[in-house]
Amino acid sequence: MATFLYKLGRLSYRRRHFVALIWVALLTLAGVGAASAPAAGNSSFSIPGTEAQKAFDLLEQRFPGTSADGATARVVFKAPSGEKMTDPGNKATVKETVKELSDGSEVVRVTDPYQAKAVSKDGTIAYAQVSYKVSGMELDDAAKDALQDSAQDAREAGLTVEIGGDALQAVPHTGSSEIIGIAVAAVVLVITFGSLVAAGLPLLTALIGVGIGVSAITGLASALDLGSTTSTLAMMIGLAVGIDYALFIVSRYRAELAEGREREEAAGRAVGTAGSAVVFAGLTVVIALVGLSVVNIPMLTKMGIAAAGTVAIAVLIALTMVPALLGYAGRKVKPMGEKGKLLGRAKKQDKPAEPAKPNLGTRWASFVVRRPVAVLLLGVIGLGAAAVPAASLELGLPDDGSQPVSTTQRRAYDLLSEGFGPGFNGPLMVVVDAKDSDDPKAVFAETGDEIKGLKDVVTVMPAQPNKAGDTATITVIPGSKPSSVTTENLVHGIRDAGAGIKADTDANVLVTGSTAMNIDVSEKLNDALVPYLVLVVGLAFLLLIVVFRSILVPLKAALGFLLSVMAALGAVVAVFQWGWLSGLMGVEQTGPVMSMMPIFMVGVVFGLAMDYEVFLVTRMREAYVHGEKPTQAVVTGFRHGARVVTAAAVIMMAVFAGFIGSSESMVKMIGFGLAIAVFFDAFVVRMAIVPAVLALLGRKAWWLPRWLDRALPNVDVEGEGLRAASGDKDGERELVGG
Repeated sequence: MATFLYKLGRLSYRRRHFVALIWVALLTLAGVGAASAPAAGNSSFSIPGTEAQKAFDLLEQRFPGTSADGATARVVFKAPSGEKMTDPGNKATVKETVKELSDGSEVVRVTDPYQAKAVSKDGTIAYAQVSYKVSGMELDDAAKDALQDSAQDAREAGLTVEIGGDALQAVPHTGSSEIIGIAVAAVVLVITFGSLVAAGLPLLTALIGVGIGVSAITGLASALDLGSTTSTLAMMIGLAVGIDYALFIVSRYRAELAEGREREEAAGRAVGTAGSAVVFAGLTVVIALVGLSVVNIPMLTKMGIAAAGTVAIAVLIALTMVPALLGYAGRKVKPMGEKGKLLGRAKKQDKPAEPAKPNLGTRWASFVVRRPVAVLLLGVIGLGAAAVPAASLELGLPDDGSQPVSTTQRRAYDLLSEGFGPGFNGPLMVVVDAKDSDDPKAVFAETGDEIKGLKDVVTVMPAQPNKAGDTATITVIPGSKPSSVTTENLVHGIRDAGAGIKADTDANVLVTGSTAMNIDVSEKLNDALVPYLVLVVGLAFLLLIVVFRSILVPLKAALGFLLSVMAALGAVVAVFQWGWLSGLMGVEQTGPVMSMMPIFMVGVVFGLAMDYEVFLVTRMREAYVHGEKPTQAVVTGFRHGARVVTAAAVIMMAVFAGFIGSSESMVKMIGFGLAIAVFFDAFVVRMAIVPAVLALLGRKAWWLPRWLDRALPNVDVEGEGLRAASGDKDGERELVGG
């Protein structure tokens, strides 16, 4: 592989005009496609195999034209202080608003609060429910504008009016903090390279890669039903890995220049050595992201595949466009040890090969190998303490109650809770399929009576049968808020009661609605976590055996990852569920952790953790193979790789942290979780626990059974093929890392 990538790097350097033209053309093509495509909305949500989804599908069959998955809006009215919604003036305003809401072409029906008895007991709050033919993603802007205009007219008449439901779903925005994250990355690159040109290359290539990936996602959003969150997460991951991969190759290029090689040769060797590590690091990220498809949740599968595609583009750009741009930069990218005037450094010294004073990476690694037990215990105990809150992890999906208080959806949620109780925001829809029963009406009545006898039930609406009379819907209002454990227990209680009704009457009782769907999603994700871990970690473990030609090193890498991801989950629980530092993070409402968070974090963090493992440990292996003692090989790896890996980790943390400013709670939570996970993994696991474990294991760390050594393919990550081909005599020269 190293030889092939070496040739690719030299070719890209020589044919830089052609390579640059190809990537610019791809960016232009993707941009044109994105500009001409329909705007992305929120992806339609389906969970194959769950009871809630089966009930939705049944409603589509038995209640044709009702659009079970159509958008809904709850227009909530509150009377001025000292007045009631039943006062003639207020009642007339509501009646006029209901009439205006009914005029839309996409409106199926609007309930009148006074006919539907949707007025609170104290008479101060009422609501009208608007049902639409299409989902919130497909709802026209004109329909949304009409909804808001009607509410505004009622406000001008003196009422407090807020709108809940999914009809006004907005595309999330990330805010200025995303720009700050990129700015921090730029500062770190300038400090690392001491040159604006060298620092600009990773940023430029990463932005081009993300531009192509996100534009492609935007262009295909309508055809493939990709939500706006998909492109945001692809941008987040693509930026982070794109900057890091280019950083490693530029650093390796400067190291080759410092050894006296010509620039084209240095570009070829940079791609042949550090590029090999980029390929395998990218593969682990792609495996982890594509592996999300095993959960069988279409939205999560699309998010994973889209992000994996962006990572693949980042790898290709690092292998081709980076050497091409190095050709354009020429002497403006200086050899390692020679800084530009930007940081006030002198020109290249006569003997730049080895500084007299050991660098920080060397000093830290020497400290760790002298005290491996103490460092190992401190690292493991520290991560274990950070992971403690994870034991209290509660999973759920966001509802309007998790929205910022500045939104009308959240204010409508609070008004409904005030007037009708917290459970009113998460009504359960019970679908009774009595097609095979002798007396459907009796079954509907029996089902309602059974549900009334369950705990935490406030209201059971009368059954609403379809035209055929064989299927009915029953609306159940819980006493607790939608995301509570009590409501989850009620859903299971209704389903248990339905099993008894099925045995007696052959009728199927299914529970659906957004609350039940959220519960089913959380349970499905929990059930899929262990198989996903086995698949992803297993495949990556085999890949790392090929890379490191060792059993214990990949095993140590996987165990270290589990430590870092558990600590990161603990931090997420502490902030988003317990409320620690919530003000600093902009978390206005604490509650259950996003049910997708653990499995998504496992996938992404595992791939990113293996990046640092590959970049850092391949240099240690190369030193060990060339005769250094195991502890000295650890120090050598840190001498050449610690600075760059540290810069890469800080950059990745900055990029992820930039998404904490998002208005989308899922993006905010994932941005924080990934940023803290990279911190734990890079600075505690890879920089402390890994060298301590390798120092304790000694030569055993690099043990591999002979039969397996013969069976494994030689991928030559260390670049031995380049050494042999060039006839280098200095077997101790650096070939990996940078």
